[in-house]
Order: sequence, then C-alpha cells, then structure tokens
Amino acid sequence: MKEIGDKFSRLVQIISRLRQPDGCPWDRKQTVDSFRPYLIEELHELLEAIDLDDRQMIKEEMGDLFFQIIFLTILYEEQHSFTLPEVLECIADKMIGRHPHVFGDTVINSEKELRSNWNRIKKSEKIEKGQQPGSIFSFPRSLPALMRAQRVSARAVSSGFEWPDLEAVLEKLEEEIAELREALNQQDQDGIEEEIGDLMFTLVNVARKAGLDSEITLQKATDKFTGRFTRMAELATMTGDSLENLDITALQLLWDRAKQDE
Repeated sequence: MKEIGDKFSRLVQIISRLRQPDGCPWDRKQTVDSFRPYLIEELHELLEAIDLDDRQMIKEEMGDLFFQIIFLTILYEEQHSFTLPEVLECIADKMIGRHPHVFGDTVINSEKELRSNWNRIKKSEKIEKGQQPGSIFSFPRSLPALMRAQRVSARAVSSGFEWPDLEAVLEKLEEEIAELREALNQQDQDGIEEEIGDLMFTLVNVARKAGLDSEITLQKATDKFTGRFTRMAELATMTGDSLENLDITALQLLWDRAKQDE
C-alpha cells in the first residue's frame, strides 16, 4: 500500500507543478469548462483499449484517465471548492455505506435483493442531504443512447416489469415493425420518428434478454460493415473502378465478394 501511496502522491505533485506560474503554459490556462472535452475523450480512449483487449494500451489509458481526474480535482481545489483528500474520503464512505452486506451485518440473499437495497440506500442518502429523491431512471442523458436505453430497461426489470421470455420480446418487436410500416404508409413524420424510437428500444430489450450489451453489439455490427465496405472499395480499385461509378447491381456483387473474403 505504501508503494501505491507514494506513486499516487508523485502524480499529484507533478500535476501541481504543471499548474505553477512557471509550469506548463497549456496546463496553466486550463479551466473546468475547457478541460471537460479532454476528460470525455480520455474515457472513450480507455473504452476502445478495453474493446481491443490491448493490455499495454489499457494501462496507458487508465493512467491518462487518472491524470485527468486528479487534474480536474486540483482545478476545484484552486477554487477552494473541495480537496483531493475530501474526494477520496467521500467515495470511500459512500462505498462502505452502500455495502452493508460486506462492511456491516446486513444479509443479502439474491442479486435482486442487492439491487433493491442499493437503490434504497441511494434514496436515503439524498433525503439525508435534503435533496429530492430522483427518478429511478435518473441516468445522465449524456450517456450514449443505446447504453441509456439498456440501463433504463434493466432498472425497470429490477422493479418486476419484464417480459416472460425472449419470444414475448420478439412478438413486441414484430408489433413495433408493423406500427412503423403504418406510419411510413401514412407519411406521418412524427409518427415515423416515434415508431423508429420504439423499435430501437425494443431491440435493446431483445439484446438484453439474449444476454447481450446493445452498445457493444452495435459497435461490432458497425465494425463489420466498415470492414466489408472498405474491402468493396479495394476490390473496385483492383478493376480500375471506384464505388461512386458503379450501379447498385455491381455494388451488390462487390458486397457479396467482400462477405466471401471474410
């Protein structure tokens, strides 16, 4: 533990030095608002490294994210809002309080009971702080849409609102497709938008019910499409053509060849 503390302190000292009057001009000019995009960027770079299962890259990106979090905390320290020790104490106290089955005498017999107890504790925390308990669906709207939809769906399930099986979700999917067809036939733009949203949300539930993560599933499908389309462009170039100059029949043939090359 001493080694971890020493290395953590070293990183804090490095960031503090960068913020000094004779430090780095770029680091010195950063504010909370200017720093937000970099925090988001680093998080997504870490997620990409995890998707690639590149352990060296994951290690580097986790380090970058640590840097970003500590840097942001120091910006707030400079505003006399709170300190890094206060942030660490806050999260440590919160995790102990939310795990009474580990750090206390509470007995948990199932994952459903665990989730219910977690939500009850979160609600109690807000009441103690004089805050209004939020909706059970209080996930940030800044989350990727598919991820937010899956989290909302899972939260509804934890309250007992669930299809009996995967076949029932597929029936709902067919119902949503029929409603989308009707909206398209009526050229009802608002209805089309609504039905496409309903269809996508139902697909999220199909994925969840099948034990899949919608965000990862769509990423894989997008990767597959970009790989095939890139191969189509290569095949077209080999014959002296470009995709832009080919008709749909020729493009479909190239698509089939790209699939075969996989």
